Amino acid sequence: MMIMNGLIKGRLQSRYKRFFADIDLSSGETVTAHCPNPGKMMGLLETGTEALVTHINDPLKKLQYRLEALKENGVWVGVNTQWPNRLIGKAIHDGLITELDGYETVRPEVKYGLNSRIDFLATAHALRPDAYIEVKNVHLSRTEGLAEFPDCVTTRGAKHLHELAEMVSAGYRAVVVFCVQRDDCQRFDVAADLDGKFAEAYRTARAHGVEIIALGFGFSEQGLTFSHRLEVL
Repeated sequence: MMIMNGLIKGRLQSRYKRFFADIDLSSGETVTAHCPNPGKMMGLLETGTEALVTHINDPLKKLQYRLEALKENGVWVGVNTQWPNRLIGKAIHDGLITELDGYETVRPEVKYGLNSRIDFLATAHALRPDAYIEVKNVHLSRTEGLAEFPDCVTTRGAKHLHELAEMVSAGYRAVVVFCVQRDDCQRFDVAADLDGKFAEAYRTARAHGVEIIALGFGFSEQGLTFSHRLEVL
């Protein structure tokens, strides 16, 4: 579990300018929280939606609160894009991703490709080539039990997939781990209707041998916990 101390309940008033969210706290106070998610956050932004925020308590920060989760259909959905890399890093360390067992070293934020950084580079395996591991945050679910990515056009995401396919062609492994910050989905697929170019890059990457993994995490008022693996469609 990734514990988050001091989660505070409230309700979303509005999210604006991508990184700002006004939250009505249960105490009656209204605060402006940092929204660490530049995406459209489809399905999560209705006024009055239940929210969880953390109090940063850092005098150097302009905003003293950070939005962590919103509730959809009775389920807490994590929206903070800073968490997936930590969650997947811990999952690799704890042996929850068997495909990545056996590597002696796993380094974060390694430069590769054309002005890119891979989220993790796993090296020094006795039997397998180095693995380039990309992590993607997922919160979208438009169909019961189905998690989807992306929720809007992501040119950067398509670029990453093309570069990972090139790494496979060069003899390395490439793995994309979709970190689903909700535990009510059993299947994962690409939202081709929301970003056709990403979907095309995804199909090409899989055809080249890029490995796809989707992991679900449950969000509660105590923090995030690994829940289960999703079927990749």
